[in-house]
Amino acid sequence: MSDKTARPENSPDHLHGHSETSACCQFMRPVMDQIRHNPGADIIRYGRRVPNVLALGTGETDTPTPEFITRPVADALTAGHTFYGPILGRTDLRQTIAEYYKSIYGVNLSLDRVIVTASGTSAIHLSLTSILEKGDEVVAILPLWKNLLGAIRLAQAETHGVDLHLSADGKEWTLDLNEVFAAVTPKTRAIVINTPNNPTGWVMQEDDMRAIMDFARSRGLWVVSDEVYGRLVYGEKRAPSFLDVAKPDDKLFIVNSFSKNWAMTGWRLGWLIAPAAAEQRIYDLVLYDNMGPPNFLQFGAIAALKDGEHFLEEQKTRFRANRDIVCAALSGIKGMHYAAPQSSFYVFFKMDGEPDCMAFAKRLIDDHALGLAPGCSFGRNYEGFMRLCYAVSEPLLRDALDRLGAALR
Repeated sequence: MSDKTARPENSPDHLHGHSETSACCQFMRPVMDQIRHNPGADIIRYGRRVPNVLALGTGETDTPTPEFITRPVADALTAGHTFYGPILGRTDLRQTIAEYYKSIYGVNLSLDRVIVTASGTSAIHLSLTSILEKGDEVVAILPLWKNLLGAIRLAQAETHGVDLHLSADGKEWTLDLNEVFAAVTPKTRAIVINTPNNPTGWVMQEDDMRAIMDFARSRGLWVVSDEVYGRLVYGEKRAPSFLDVAKPDDKLFIVNSFSKNWAMTGWRLGWLIAPAAAEQRIYDLVLYDNMGPPNFLQFGAIAALKDGEHFLEEQKTRFRANRDIVCAALSGIKGMHYAAPQSSFYVFFKMDGEPDCMAFAKRLIDDHALGLAPGCSFGRNYEGFMRLCYAVSEPLLRDALDRLGAALR
């Protein structure tokens, strides 16, 4: 491991590449000094050194956005929809999102609860920034995408992680709700959950959601649920949602995105479902953040929601077949630990004898031109894990598995 990787996570040198006295770092304090470095981003940059690296560390499919989604955007540009749009998103898109939830989830949403955001990441930041203050605490279910953890730190709040557990037989990830409830203190402001989960593919079931919602309601806590992978669940039309167990005025934010379901990662469009009472606060935050999502892109988002079910089902069929290929390959490797994912397009695995995910990730790049995401990107207790994204063509996937097998041999 390099000297840079070995530096303390909070050191200014490690964060910014400058000395302790560097002037450019001074104005960033104190918040930026508290943001822990993202190992996954480091590995992506490291992989760019190697020609023709097979990169399965990022969370996206290799399928371009389909034409039925891109065409309305081209038409919108030609028609001159290049001016500022509504701060909280076009009314027709907000209405389409509400209709989508009625059709897929059986939930009635008023428009003042639906907010279009400039990416799912933006939805995360808006929700957390609107409720957190310096000194607050957040209970977060780990492993968790690093940007969610970073958003908590940017709000100057502290994270108390509660880990998912890989069962002794290695067949499933589980969550102990008693550990979640025990982690709550008088300073706790919110519980953050990503279900279906990136990177494990774990899916929280409705009974557990109801228990958490009841607990949060009794304590006056917010629940922030990242449900970006809610449609990418195998064998079901959708995963359970906290909207299934919540009341309209509950302290609940649902984060979602167009990125994964409809191959729109580069579009940077998402949405937020919030209590109606939060609309004005989110509006004020968006005014100072990015002035709202791009106007013309929203025409494509409408098409995705209205006409994208067939494409989504095709993607799920492909992802499920790829999952089975990955699991068949991993099951033949002695010392391999993983659970077959119930959703998403990732497998999260741990190999005996490879305790340092950063060193392993770099060796995969250097020796086999294969890029995977290190487990420490998702929480400190997952340093022995790696995440492989299998949302690619079958030939590429089999090539990647051959390289991984060679590395482990």
